[in-house]
Amino acid sequence: MFSVLITNEQSNYEVAADRIELAVKQVIEEAGIVTGDVSVAVVDDPTIQELNIQYLNHDYPTDVISFVLEHAEEHLEGEIIVSVDTAVELAKDYGWDWQNEFLLYVIHGCLHLVGYDDKNPEAKVAMQEAERRHLKMFDIEHRMEPAE
Repeated sequence: MFSVLITNEQSNYEVAADRIELAVKQVIEEAGIVTGDVSVAVVDDPTIQELNIQYLNHDYPTDVISFVLEHAEEHLEGEIIVSVDTAVELAKDYGWDWQNEFLLYVIHGCLHLVGYDDKNPEAKVAMQEAERRHLKMFDIEHRMEPAE
């Protein structure tokens, strides 16, 4: 059995918990994971900046941070922390709804949990293809470049 726990730790924006859960489950299922738990925390920029400093030694807000707590063949325990403030801001640059940008961050964080990486050009391309594939399941076309 696999479960997704969502906590909304900010109050400025409504988030669609059902879309978050479905996105996580899609990525998890595709990766062949059948047991475990992933928690998704929806936070604001000050909160994610504090976590970024504490865990990654980066003193700035970011879009998403994910932590693998345990990963065996068909089992995963992990955490995803997503900034809704960053999604709202950056969605403007890409000319699409902030909820699409936010869902992209959830998918991106979950892809990291199942082993995707974006540290080198080849790995980044594979990750972006996976992001596109998962967004398409929501009838969302992935925007790779900022809008003109």
